[in-house]
Amino acid sequence: MLTMQDALARLTAYWTEQGCLTVQPMNTEVGAGTLNPATFLRVLGPEPWRVVYVEPSVRPDDSRYGENPNRLQTHTQLQVILKPDPGNPQELYLGSLEALGIDVKAHDVRFVEDNWASPALGAWGLGWEVWLDGLEITQFTYFQQAGGINLEPVSVEITYGIERIIMALQDKTHFKEIEYAPGISYGEVFGQGEYEMSRYYLDDADVAANRQLLELYAGEAQRLIDAGLPVPAHTYVLKCSQAFNVLDARGAVSTADRAAEFARMRRLAGDVARLWEARRDELNHPLGLVEPLPPARPVSLPAEKTQPRTLAFEIGTEELPPSEARAALTYVEKAVTDGLAATRLTHDEVRVFATPRRLVAVVGSVAARETDSVRVVRGPKLAAAYAPDGSPTKALEGFLRGHGITAAEVEQSDFNGVRHVTVSRHEAGGAAAEVLAPLLAKVVTGLRGAKNMRWNDPQLSYSRPIRWLTALWGDDVIPVAVGTMAAGRTTRVLRTAEQPEVEVASAETFMETLAINGIVADPEDRQELIVTGAQDSVYPDGRVDVAGEAALIDQITYLVEAPTPLLGTFDESYLTLPDAVLTTVMRKHQRYLPVRSAEDGSLLPMFVTVANGPVDLELVRAGNEAVLRARYEDAAFFYRADRQVPLPAMRSRLERLTFTDKLGSMADRAARISAVAADLAGPLGLLTPTLERASQLVKFDLGSQLVTEMTSLAGVLARDYAENAGETPAVAQAIYETELPRNTGDRLPASVPGALLSIADRLDLIAGLAATVGLPTGSSDPFALRRAFLGLIAVHRAQPALAGLSLTDGLTFAAARQPVVVSEDVLLSARDFLAKRLEQVLVEEGRPVDRVRAVLPHHARPSVADKLLAQLDSLVLDPDFVRVAEALQRCRRIVPAGTPDSYDESVLVEPAELRLHEAVVAVAAEVSALEEPDLVRFTEVVRRLAVPLADFFVDVFVMDENPVLRAARLGLLATVRDLGAGLLDWSELRL
Repeated sequence: MLTMQDALARLTAYWTEQGCLTVQPMNTEVGAGTLNPATFLRVLGPEPWRVVYVEPSVRPDDSRYGENPNRLQTHTQLQVILKPDPGNPQELYLGSLEALGIDVKAHDVRFVEDNWASPALGAWGLGWEVWLDGLEITQFTYFQQAGGINLEPVSVEITYGIERIIMALQDKTHFKEIEYAPGISYGEVFGQGEYEMSRYYLDDADVAANRQLLELYAGEAQRLIDAGLPVPAHTYVLKCSQAFNVLDARGAVSTADRAAEFARMRRLAGDVARLWEARRDELNHPLGLVEPLPPARPVSLPAEKTQPRTLAFEIGTEELPPSEARAALTYVEKAVTDGLAATRLTHDEVRVFATPRRLVAVVGSVAARETDSVRVVRGPKLAAAYAPDGSPTKALEGFLRGHGITAAEVEQSDFNGVRHVTVSRHEAGGAAAEVLAPLLAKVVTGLRGAKNMRWNDPQLSYSRPIRWLTALWGDDVIPVAVGTMAAGRTTRVLRTAEQPEVEVASAETFMETLAINGIVADPEDRQELIVTGAQDSVYPDGRVDVAGEAALIDQITYLVEAPTPLLGTFDESYLTLPDAVLTTVMRKHQRYLPVRSAEDGSLLPMFVTVANGPVDLELVRAGNEAVLRARYEDAAFFYRADRQVPLPAMRSRLERLTFTDKLGSMADRAARISAVAADLAGPLGLLTPTLERASQLVKFDLGSQLVTEMTSLAGVLARDYAENAGETPAVAQAIYETELPRNTGDRLPASVPGALLSIADRLDLIAGLAATVGLPTGSSDPFALRRAFLGLIAVHRAQPALAGLSLTDGLTFAAARQPVVVSEDVLLSARDFLAKRLEQVLVEEGRPVDRVRAVLPHHARPSVADKLLAQLDSLVLDPDFVRVAEALQRCRRIVPAGTPDSYDESVLVEPAELRLHEAVVAVAAEVSALEEPDLVRFTEVVRRLAVPLADFFVDVFVMDENPVLRAARLGLLATVRDLGAGLLDWSELRL
C-alpha cells in the first residue's frame, strides 16, 4: 500500500525531475501553500522559477476536533509552481499521477472549471479542480495577478490535497485511518494535535491576546515595508492573517472588523509585492529573465488547385468551462460565416461543433479560388472634378495620382443620385488557402470569454489556453499562424489514448478521424448519448427526469467529449437526509444525475455519472460511490450537528457573516427584512403572529454548518430545522418561502406571511445594493439584482392578498431602514428599473406591447396590471369601451399639455356643452368613488359621455375667439381627459 509519506516523496521526486527546486514549508502558519513566499513572492517579476514543496495548511475555521472524517484544521498540501507556463502543464500533471501509481487510462481524470481568487492578497487566477473518479484532488491555476500586480510571465500553480488523494488510494473513510507510514496511522501521528488545536481555535484562544497580536503583527509588517525588507514583511503579513483567522474562528470578528482587516491585508500584501519586485530589479534578477517564445512561422502556401474541397478548422484548447464552450460555438459560427461572406469563395453550409477541448468549423465545397471581380472606385463629384473650361480640378488630379491613371481612363457613375467620376479596377480572385489564412487567424484572435486569462503566448488572451490549431482545405494545410502557434494537420484526441496526437489526412476525413478516436464533436450527439445511456442504465426500476435535469445535462454535455454514462449506488440509510440535500450534493458538487422511482418519483439510492472516454467501469464506479459516500457523511455530520443547535443560537451566528462592507452583517440584513415585512403588512392588516415569529427567525439557517457548505439549501433547511425545533408548520413554511423564488420559473410563496417576507427580502437587497454598488448595467449583474426585481414582480402577481401593496412604497420603506443614505435619485432609478422589468416580463409572455405599456402606470402593483390586461383582452372588442377610449384620446390630442381640469361653468352657453358639463359632473363623481382600478366599471360609468361628447364636437367650436369661453371649453375637455388619468396610459393604446 502506498503510504502518505511515500506519496509525498514520490511527488517531490517527480517534480524535481521536471526541473523543480525543493524548498521547505513556511515557518509560520499559512492557510495555503500559495501564501508561502516560494509562491506568493516568486510568481512576481520576470525571473523563471520552478519549485515543489509540502505545506501544512492551517485553517482555524475548519476545526472539527478531529471528529469530521474529511475536515481538518491542518491539512497537507503539496505545492508546485511552474514559471513560465511550460506549454504542457496538464500533461506534466498527469505524469505526476502516474508517479503515484494511478493508472490515468483506467481512472476518470477530469479538469473541471474552478476559478481562484484571494481578495485579501489582491491575487486571482483561472483554472480547474482536478477530479479523480469524481473526487477533487488538485487545484490547478494559471496565476494572473498577485499583490494587485499583473503577472508577466504567467505561472502555473498545482496544489495537491494529499489527505484526499491518499484516502481514495487507500480506500479509507476517515482521515485518521490513513496509513501515514508502514504500521502507523495518520490519527496516531496527528490526532492529538488536531483535537487540541481545534480546542484552541474554537474554544480556548484568548481573544484579547490575539487582537493585540494582530495589531502588533500589522505594525511590524508596515515597519519592515518602510525599511525596504519584503521577505520579513511578508512573514508578518502571514502572521496577521493567522491572528485574524483565529479571531474569526472564535466568532470575534464583526462585519466592520472583517472589511477593515481585509483592506489592510490587501494593502500590506500589495506593498510587499511591489517592494519585492523593486528589490529583485535592484539585484539585477539573479535567476535570469524569462525569454518570450518566438512568433510562429506558418507553413508555405500550397500549390493552387482547381476543384472545391472541404474546409476543416480546429481550435484546440485546454478544458473550457461549459458556458464558455457554448458561447464560443456561437461566436465561431458567426465569425466563420461572416468571414467567408466577405470573400468571393463559394461554399456550402458552415457547421460548427464544440467540446471542452476543441472548437471545430467544417465547411463543404469551398471553392479553390475566388471569382475575379471589377471594383468601382468612387472619386470626387462630377461637378467638382472639372473646371468651367473642362480641365481637371485639383480634386480630380489628386484622384488620378492616387490611382495611377490618366484623365482618359476616368469613368462616371451615379451614387445616391449624384454623378461622380470613377475608375474600374479589376481584382483577381485569391487562392483558397491564401484567402482563408487571415480569415481563420482573425477567428482565433477574436475569441473572448466572460473572464479572460493569459498563458505563455504573449499575443493571446482567452478563457483558457489555446494549445493547437488544425487547418485543412482538402489535403492541404492552410498557412494560419497566430502568436506562437502555426496550424498543421495534427489534432489531439483523448489524453489517455495510445496516440494522443493524430495526423489528419484531409479536411474531408477530419470529423471521421475524431470519431474513430472516440471524440464526439457534436454537442447534440453527446447529449443524446448521455440521456440514452442514463435512461438505459436505470431501466426499468428508475428514471432520470430529463426535463427537470435539463440544465445539468447541458452542463455535463460540455464537460466530456467522449461520454461514458455509468450507474452508481449509495447506502439507503442516506435517504433519511432531506431530498434537497442529497440532490444538491449530486447535482452541484458532483454533476451526477439523480435517479427517481418510475412509479412514484421518489428518490432512489442511485445516481448516474458520466465519465470521459473508455475507463475501467468498476474502478470508476467504485471511486464515485466512495466520493458520494464521503459527501453524504459530511452532510449527515453537519445535519445532525445543526439540529442540536437552538434556533436563537444559530441566528446569533449571523452577526459573524458579512453581507457587504457598507450594509453590515447578515444579522443586520435579517433585522431589516423583519422590519420591512412589518412595514408592508401593517397598512394591509396582514400583521399576524405567524409573520411576527417567522420574521424573528428569518435567515437563521445561514448560521448553520450545512447551509454554509451548500448555500442553495437556504430556506429548505430552515423549514426542516424550524419544525425540528418545535415551530409551527406555518412559521417554518414562511421562513422557507422567504427564499422563493430562487430563479425564474421556481415555485412561489403560497402563504401570505411567506410572500411578505420574500418581498421584504428583495426590497432590502435592491435598496441597499442600488445605493452602494448601483443597478445592473448591460450584461453585468454580479449581485443578481435583476433576479430580485423579477422575484418581486412574480410574488406580487401570485398573491391576491397583496394587490393593495405598492412595491415602490416598499422600496421607500426599505430605503429608510438602510445603514447608508438611499437618495431620491436612486429610488427613482429603482422604480424605473421595476417598470422596465415588468414590461419585459409581460411582453415576453406574449401580451400586446401597446396594452402592456398602457398598464405600466401600475408597475408598482403588478397584480393590478395583470387585472387590467385581462380586462383589456375582452374590452377591446366592446364598442362602448372603444368609443370611450377614442373619446379620451381625442380630448388628449385637442387639449394642450398642462391645461388644468377646471373651468367656469357659468360661461358655457351652447346646449351641447351644457349637456356635456352635466354628464361630466355626474360621471366624475362616480369615477372618483371607484376604490380600485377597474376598467369594466370605468367603462360602464364613462360610456354615458359618448353621446354628449359626440354632440359637443359636432356643435361646439372649442377654440373660440373669446379667451374666457375658449378656456372654459378646454377646461371641460381636460376634465374629460383626466377621468381616466392614472387608470391607463391611454396614449399608448392602439385600437
